[in-house]
Amino acid sequence: MPPPGHSCSCQLGLRREPSRSSLSTRHALWQLPESGSPGALASDSKVLTCAAVWRMPEDSEPGGHESPDDSASTAHTLELLCHLDNTTHGSMAWLYVLAAFNSFWNKLGSRVTWEPTGDGKRVISLADNHILLWDLQESSSQAVLASSASLEGKGQLKFTSGRWSPHHNGTQVATANDTAVRGWDTRSMSQTYCIENAHGQLVRDLDFNPNKQYYLASCGDDCKVKFWDTRDVTEPVKTLEEHSHWVWNVRYNHSHDQLVLTGSSDSRVILSNMVSISSEPFGHLVDDDDLSDQEERRPEEKSQEPPQDSVIATYEEHEDSVYAVDWSSADPWLFASLSYDGRLVINRVPRALKYHILL
Repeated sequence: MPPPGHSCSCQLGLRREPSRSSLSTRHALWQLPESGSPGALASDSKVLTCAAVWRMPEDSEPGGHESPDDSASTAHTLELLCHLDNTTHGSMAWLYVLAAFNSFWNKLGSRVTWEPTGDGKRVISLADNHILLWDLQESSSQAVLASSASLEGKGQLKFTSGRWSPHHNGTQVATANDTAVRGWDTRSMSQTYCIENAHGQLVRDLDFNPNKQYYLASCGDDCKVKFWDTRDVTEPVKTLEEHSHWVWNVRYNHSHDQLVLTGSSDSRVILSNMVSISSEPFGHLVDDDDLSDQEERRPEEKSQEPPQDSVIATYEEHEDSVYAVDWSSADPWLFASLSYDGRLVINRVPRALKYHILL
């Protein structure tokens, strides 16, 4: 648990051990995206399909860092700051999966995303065919709808995923609906690009490269992961076809963007090394002029070809569909995956690759 005044993020809030902060609700919480500003959380209500903003307690014991299993630790209730009232725009953008051998729908999560830069006062939510930009007031006691945009066209248009770009001063957002991927400018809420048939089937997830401002990854039900340069979206710059069923998640490593994680309902997690389209396609470059006589490169080193894209490892610890994968925010070599049966698996990047990247 982070110290008081800091935000946290979790996928499922079911815990056996005592915790220092708790959230009271009659319904299950499926997502708690964190804010860039200390103390703010967003959550999703199961029945009302809406979102709310919560604050971490600031009156906890100063300097207290009890372990989670410390029986003396007390629980603190989170403060409900405000709801994101989307009732006039429809339901939140829920993702559903129909289990092939079960007679029920399993809800997997909604889309609420914080502005990755700035003071953490802006939130975007997706409701049916609407993209809503919320401005949290200075007092954080209410959220004002600053602007919005809607999908227009034939059929039932609904957003399935959204991602706020960490670049361009927080003015760019990407969304997915059906087989299309769209870019939006939050200043005017107008479309900046549209990839009509980004995937052959439903687009499940998106992620921006944290180090290359125009690069975006997408994945979907066509079992593919595609990488796009949003300046020219006529063709993907790279396509991965390693999974045998729907790809639910794609995530760039926060520090080393050649490392890409994908999770699929084929029960596998795949770690790929996409070095050719990374911010360091030739590794760590050193100018020959900066080398001393003793450090001159050997001829065979100069003639080496650049690293090639490859699958680093395939993880098969899960026995059911993998619906979520993500990197640790504290350790760039650590990642986790979560499957339908509730199994959480934590893995590390292979040590040999880690040192190859660092050295």
